[in-house]
Amino acid sequence: MFLANENFPKPSILLLREAGFHILSIQELKPGIADIEVVEIALRENLIILTFDRDYGEIVFRYSSVNKPGVIYFREKGADPLFAGRKLLKLLLEETIKFEAAFSVIEQNNIRQRVY
Repeated sequence: MFLANENFPKPSILLLREAGFHILSIQELKPGIADIEVVEIALRENLIILTFDRDYGEIVFRYSSVNKPGVIYFREKGADPLFAGRKLLKLLLEETIKFEAAFSVIEQNNIRQRVY
């Protein structure tokens, strides 16, 4: 379901896994790879990228062709390493937002999406 970029906090990854979500982690699989390689893995495995890196917007919209992975970009890191995991878990349990085929920007009190 998800591919956590190298900058996504391990405690948030573990929280989401404990809640039953499938998450691959670049930290565990291939630390140090280029962002474009992360996109390629996400496309190949049909995963949504979790990241704090705003460069993914440019990569997805400028360099990706027809196929674009879903990306969830967290603009804020919050006060602790569980912030992103808790925020995403709440959204997933509410089932009000779909993250596939969209670039989603998550802020403290706002969510924006550009669907493709």
